[in-house]
Amino acid sequence: MSVIIADIMKTRVVTLEMDDRLCVAKEIFEQAKLHHLLVVEENQLVGILAEKDLLRAISPHLGTSAETQKDLDTLQKRVHQAMTREPATASPHLSLDHAARILLEHDIGCLPILDNGQLVGMITWKDLLRAYCEHENMAPSEC
Repeated sequence: MSVIIADIMKTRVVTLEMDDRLCVAKEIFEQAKLHHLLVVEENQLVGILAEKDLLRAISPHLGTSAETQKDLDTLQKRVHQAMTREPATASPHLSLDHAARILLEHDIGCLPILDNGQLVGMITWKDLLRAYCEHENMAPSEC
């Protein structure tokens, strides 16, 4: 029997709303040690905010001696100003091979999982690599 996305996906995901400020996202990234936040509007997935998207949208001078009010103001931008819209998604019933192909084809690090249009989870490239190591009976240090 082959492994499917539902077997390894994370069902607890952190979401933001489009009008949340980037300072909220920054705090979540720092506290939760995540790299992707899913953006929803009226319980529907509308985008993804990756940590790299946040870093591109805010000033590189934040937290340095060169920081100005203008730099701080970049944290007041809204999530929708930095997020990726219409992200690639997958069904929980797809194979891990298919999920890997989607990640590679779109050059992305995470894949929201939708079941009948409803957000049910997320899978990352690390989840796929971990599943591969487990399938090959390898300890993570051997991968």
